[in-house]
Amino acid sequence: MEPLGSEETAPLDRELTSRTIRLTAAPDQRVTLATAETPRTFWAAPGEATVVGSGSATTIRADGRDRFQAVQDAARELFSVGDVHAGALAARPRLFGGFSFHDEHASAGPWGGYPRAKFVLPRTQLTYTDDGTWLTVNAVDTDAERVERRLDAEVERLRSISSPDAGRGPPGIVDRTRTTSEANWRRSVTAATDRIAAGELRKVVLAQALRVTLARPLLLSDTLSRLEERYPDCYRFLIEPDDGAGGFFGATPERLVGRHGRTVETGALAGTTGRGETPEEDEWLAAELLADEKNVHEHELVADAVRTQLEPYAASIRAGERAIRRLATVQHIETPITAELADDVHVLELVEALHPTPAVGGLPPKEALRTIRDTEPFERGWYAAPVGWFDAAGYGSFAVAIRSAVARDDTATLFAGVGIVADSDPDREWDEVQLKYRPILDALE
Repeated sequence: MEPLGSEETAPLDRELTSRTIRLTAAPDQRVTLATAETPRTFWAAPGEATVVGSGSATTIRADGRDRFQAVQDAARELFSVGDVHAGALAARPRLFGGFSFHDEHASAGPWGGYPRAKFVLPRTQLTYTDDGTWLTVNAVDTDAERVERRLDAEVERLRSISSPDAGRGPPGIVDRTRTTSEANWRRSVTAATDRIAAGELRKVVLAQALRVTLARPLLLSDTLSRLEERYPDCYRFLIEPDDGAGGFFGATPERLVGRHGRTVETGALAGTTGRGETPEEDEWLAAELLADEKNVHEHELVADAVRTQLEPYAASIRAGERAIRRLATVQHIETPITAELADDVHVLELVEALHPTPAVGGLPPKEALRTIRDTEPFERGWYAAPVGWFDAAGYGSFAVAIRSAVARDDTATLFAGVGIVADSDPDREWDEVQLKYRPILDALE
């Protein structure tokens, strides 16, 4: 694991100092994000505060196979000493970031600046809640007066920001390049179903990547604003590399895990169909999805695996009623799952236990991951991996980074995948992948 660091490596004998005040007025989230320092972070989730992070007070990175534990250990050391005045629970200092999908991820190509694990403690954190807006300044610095001066300066900067305009609109797409041809896709799906028939696999999730060239560089603040308009009940996120050249962003419907106190919330999201042209067609498609043997089987594989993965940590587990989750372009089968922890377990332990779920990996896990590595002609990077935040108490919220893209300059690479089971049809699965590109494509063109 690399040591803690911001522009320079932060010595571990220095304390975390954090100061928070409530703002009487603040620019909206899009303008705050557009004017933030790099690296920027953004997090918005159903039932949670929205947070815009500016700059880095310190960054935790980990590249070994023990990356989940390494991040947890470094964070425990960071939070163990310090002078933290949070002002409000929602405004407490938090580390934002994520992990690569595969343990052996290479930080190269579009994934330059994204190691196997990276979490940023923002230098400035603006937290939007139903009860108001909070400004937090964090520093790995024992000089509390300097932090107070920085807080005052940030208040003045926010006051000086002009009123928001309407934004520039989508950048537009001038070229598209697929990593997987339809012919190769059919061969890959057929090979996977043959392995399932032979008993080597029960399910595997295969993905595609689509590289698009934009008419002009991407304004991620505007892009996330457009995603908010169409996907307000999804987990919207941005994690930038240290140099701020682009970013990994998305609007994912899939929660991995959330922990507050001893309560853990997760779920199964698998099985997909499109949206209807009318409410009646919408209902018909939803009913067909819930009755479809292939999709229900795929969904139950995920739900059973999530419950099994939680059992070692839980005093009790309860699954809610299976239902339809409607998004702007697709409908999914969803089963919410809630657990009460038997002991005090850090959210990162739960993240490690649940990743990857069969909704983005497969079963058995090791064989599915091997199949993904052997089949996909691109690097997944952080796609379909855990992204989110955690705090000093070990509480946190993580989503599965699907419906996502990584951007740099005038290029963005989009990702989408589907679950392959015994009776999967290559052409139907191809069409489903194209449907899952739509959230990001619609925000770009």
